Amino acid sequence: MASDLHRTATTEYLCCVPTLEDFSGAGRVGLAAAKVQLFHYIASFLGIFLYLCSLNNVVFTLNTFINNILEIMATNRTFTMIKPDAVQKGYIGVILKEITDAGFVIKAMKLTQLTRRDAELFYAVHTGKPFFEDLVSFMSSGPIVAAILEKENAVADFRTLIGSTDPEKAAEGTLRKKYATSMSRNAVHGSDSDENAAIESAFQFAGREVF
Repeated sequence: MASDLHRTATTEYLCCVPTLEDFSGAGRVGLAAAKVQLFHYIASFLGIFLYLCSLNNVVFTLNTFINNILEIMATNRTFTMIKPDAVQKGYIGVILKEITDAGFVIKAMKLTQLTRRDAELFYAVHTGKPFFEDLVSFMSSGPIVAAILEKENAVADFRTLIGSTDPEKAAEGTLRKKYATSMSRNAVHGSDSDENAAIESAFQFAGREVF
């Protein structure tokens, strides 16, 4: 009897434990940031432990192998948005083609629209800056295409593909050079770091939406 009660209580508890998919975009941002921080703590602990082992010539090869795996895990995904200006002009298809032609694999994608509050949260790092209000208004003005992309060295390679924030200074052949009209209407967003890629991806996508 006691055993049955224990199993029932355990089952009910597990059923009530929230997962990443149960939270709104803003909630997932906080959880994703915590998970990224936890990942770095674990990685740092592993690195220290294996380094101490390597001092005694133990598992040195394993240390190198794990460091390589952690590096791959940290750099193979990025987040992008095709912004309202590019969507309105009908550039979704050509931009996605250029992205996939560059070797990126789409792991999640959706056509959606940010609310004003969504945009404020997504660009919270720019709160108080002169361009913040215009940015929020623009990004919530129409539909966007949000996507998670996968490729080795994804963050850096995608930043190269989209080009400079200012399309006039962007290299020839980059997405912003081709499809953007100004710094404030620059067609495509790309995460600027592995940490931000994870946070921004969680803002737009629940775990069940990512493949």
